[in-house]
Parts: sequence; structure tokens; C-alpha cells
Amino acid sequence: MNNINIQFGTLMLFLIVLVLVISIFGFIIRKLLGVERKKWFSYNHINERHKKLDWSVRIIFTSLLLISSYYTIYNDTIGIPWFFKTWFILIVFLVTSEMLRAFMEWKYADNKRDFLATIAELMFMISIVFLVITTGFFGLFNV
Repeated sequence: MNNINIQFGTLMLFLIVLVLVISIFGFIIRKLLGVERKKWFSYNHINERHKKLDWSVRIIFTSLLLISSYYTIYNDTIGIPWFFKTWFILIVFLVTSEMLRAFMEWKYADNKRDFLATIAELMFMISIVFLVITTGFFGLFNV
């Protein structure tokens, strides 16, 4: 039982450090490009079209997560394809959502460098996630 607490604590600390690293990168890249910082957990829609498209993407991915959860719960003996796993759906959602944001910033934002910062942050996050997965959380966990 104690080993589970240590692993959970290590995982939480690891996730906090990852969020901190990604936040610092975002702060630095936005400072260098001279663009406004985005607020955490807020809907920074460029215009009404972006708002509608963003909510469409959210609804589609929420539906996919529900279908995936149902499939996972009721087909545990068959094995679940990689494209139905929660982590994959979440990664695709984040990439899709951020690419939509970058496109809308490129097309409609007042500061045209906004989309560069969004793409740089997305590429950094993808790199970090790929690095974490391929190294097994930098050797911290047996994944």
C-alpha cells in the first residue's frame, strides 16, 4: 500500500513539473513574439465562428470519449484498439483544438503572431508528450 502512495505522489509531482515547464515555455515564447498571454481554462474565442467550431469539436470528442468508455467497459476480454484508448482520443482532441485555434488566429486575430505562439506551444507539448511516452515517464514508472 505504501508503494502505491509513493508512486501516486511521484506521478503528481511529475505532472506538476510538466505543467510548470509547459507554462514557462508558453510564457517565454509569447514574450519573445510579443503576443498576449492566454488565460488558463478560459474560452478565448477569436470570434463567433471560432466559438461554434470549438464547441462542435468539444461535443464530437466528448461523444467519442463516451463511446470509447462504453466499448472499453463492455469489451475487456477482446482487447481495445489503440485508436479507442482514452489517451489517444485526448491527444487528438488537444491537437485538433489547438490547430483550430491557430487557424482562427492566423485568419482573424489582430496580432498575426498569435498563431505562431499557439503552434510553437502545440509543437512543444507534442514533443514533451512523445518524450514522456517513449521514455516511460523518464524511467519513473513501468508503462
